[in-house]
Amino acid sequence: MDADEREIIQYLQSWGTVFVNAKEIARRASTKKRFNQEPEWARPVLLRLVEQRVVETDPSGRFRLVAESKHDKSAHRWVAPDINKILQEGGVGVEDAGPIPIEDDL
Repeated sequence: MDADEREIIQYLQSWGTVFVNAKEIARRASTKKRFNQEPEWARPVLLRLVEQRVVETDPSGRFRLVAESKHDKSAHRWVAPDINKILQEGGVGVEDAGPIPIEDDL
């Protein structure tokens, strides 16, 4: 990942799940001087990021970071064997230091 891609990703992270226009990204992701010299510098970088599936686009041509699905994240944590032993002695059923479900409140 090159510096331009990092600048764009960092800028889009501040927007969350909101789609942003390519011209706005070119204007604000880098310096004013760069935008004045090369106003369309972000478009090829954005298209590369779309191909890499880091950024997605909407029908009107705006861009945002690909939203992470809650199903992709593991809702489990691994338990060390010694902690597993303590939990089993306390009556908590944990299977062979395997994953135990965690609450979404954390």
